Formats: sequence, structure tokens, C-alpha cells
Amino acid sequence: MRTTVPVAIAFVSGIIMLVSFFFRTEDNVFGDASQQLLIWSSIIGGFSFLLGAISIVRVNWRNVRLKKSGWGYNLLTVLAVFAMLVPALIKKGWLPESMAHLAGRDAGSIYDWIFIYVATPMSQTMFAVLAFYIASAAYRAFRARSAEATLLLITASLVMLWRVPMGEALLNSIHPGLPGWINTYVMSGINLSVQRGILLGAALGAASFSLRILLGIERTYMGRG
Repeated sequence: MRTTVPVAIAFVSGIIMLVSFFFRTEDNVFGDASQQLLIWSSIIGGFSFLLGAISIVRVNWRNVRLKKSGWGYNLLTVLAVFAMLVPALIKKGWLPESMAHLAGRDAGSIYDWIFIYVATPMSQTMFAVLAFYIASAAYRAFRARSAEATLLLITASLVMLWRVPMGEALLNSIHPGLPGWINTYVMSGINLSVQRGILLGAALGAASFSLRILLGIERTYMGRG
């Protein structure tokens, strides 16, 4: 029973969404059912975010309580969660009129200030650091050890030059139509065709995985194989 009911629910839900996608179902039971399923999926997704936040607090607080290695970072994580959560939940009517603008998530609130001046710079710093890792990986990947690697090196070098103003000026000095040629034949030609091939493969993989779920073959979403 614990296995049959979830599989049956997944099968019925998947069939309803499949039928509503391929057929006109605005004025029949399938259209109404698909809309209700979409609403319920949003509700479940919201609760999953809440569950994830609770899990983060529990795991990190356990490390703080046991004084495990690096527990200071765990403490900062817990404080950051509450620093973003508490100001967002405070209603403006709970504070004096002179401080009402600090509550909620509107512009000028505590939540907005933390997001703009703390969370956003930290995110930008993280991506800036990732650029060095990408450059290191590119250096290892672009070594001309074979004909394929040499072709990759030449193409990547042209694309990187095309993406920066200094490189674009250099390409224009060689030939005025070279940046346009890269955009037309490399980015909109070779690169786009490879991307579409990858997307087709991913779509086929997603379709086969969805079919396995509908037929009850794939049951990892229930915590078992």
C-alpha cells in the first residue's frame, strides 16, 4: 500500500498533464485537473523550501552545539538565515510609524538592505572567484596536444577575443568582417547546432525518465530504488 498509492498518484498526475499538453483541454475536466495540479505543485514546492530552510538550520546548529571543526561558519549560516527571515516576516503595523519602513520586503526595509549590501556583493564575489577556476580549467583544456585540441584552442581564442572590446578591436584591425563571421558561423552556426543536439539528447533522456516514473519502474522519488 505504501508503494502502490504513490505510484498510482504519479501515474494519474502524469497522464493528466500529458493529455492537457498535447490536446485542447481548456473546457473539459483535463484542463481543470491540470490547473489544480499546477497549483498543488506550487504549494508543495513552497513547503519544500520551508523544509529545506529548517533542515539547514538543524544541520548547522547541530555542528555548532557539538563544536565540530568549522562550527563558526555554521553559526554564521544560522545567523544569516534568521537575519533574512525575521525582518521579512515583521509587519509594518507591529512597529512605530517612524520605523514602519524597515519592516517587510519593500525598498528601504532591513530585508532589502541586507539583500542589496550583503547578499548581492557576496554573490558577485563568489562568481568573480569562479572566474579564476574557469581560467585554470581552460588553460588545462586548451593545450594543443592533438588536432582536436588545437581546433578547440583556436575556436576558443577567437570567441574570447570577440567577447571583449579590446579583442573585437583587434579582430576588426585584421579584417572588418571577422567579428561578424565569428558571430554568424561559430556562435550562430557550429555552437548553436551543438547546443541543439545536446538539448535534444536531454529532452529524450527526460522523456524516458518520465516514462519510467509513469510506469512505476523508477521509484527513487519515494526514497527507494
